Amino acid sequence: MSKEPQSDNPVYHKNTIEFVTVSKSFCDFLDQLESVDKKQFLDTMTRLLPLLYLKASLLPQNEMISDDSPETFATEEQYAVLSQTVSDLLGTDDAYLEVFHPDIKYTDTPVVAFISENIADIWQDLFDFLSVFRLGYDETMNDALYVCRTNFEQIWGQSLVNVLRALHHCKYAKQGEEEEGATF
Repeated sequence: MSKEPQSDNPVYHKNTIEFVTVSKSFCDFLDQLESVDKKQFLDTMTRLLPLLYLKASLLPQNEMISDDSPETFATEEQYAVLSQTVSDLLGTDDAYLEVFHPDIKYTDTPVVAFISENIADIWQDLFDFLSVFRLGYDETMNDALYVCRTNFEQIWGQSLVNVLRALHHCKYAKQGEEEEGATF
């Protein structure tokens, strides 16, 4: 049984294709939040986010081809609607204390972050990335891959693990509180 050779083009690398698949699942799920309840949201996000992190961490290294950044597609309105929808879904569980915020070392007051904003930030980068991939031009796909991987390393990868911590607490701490109140 022979193994298929991996493409030298990072755009068609096995890890890139797997990342595209998980990114699409993430964006597709967020597209249909109107039909999702809080439990479904927590269950899905606590499964998708670790997978997204893993697949992003395995992306191949590449370099920009063009001098210009790839086109962006996500609008401020789409971002705001998604952020508000997630916020409404989570209610008071949307806010959490952020311990890895860069400003934390300059203040004694806690830094509050919002799951909804973090999810929208991640979505925005992945939506733009996928939109460029849908166009199907190797050069722009390469540059979108570079930008997405770089943003993962420098920005949204940390946001992802921070929000996963908060989502984990929402899902399992609440579950533990309900179990403590139950009589057997």
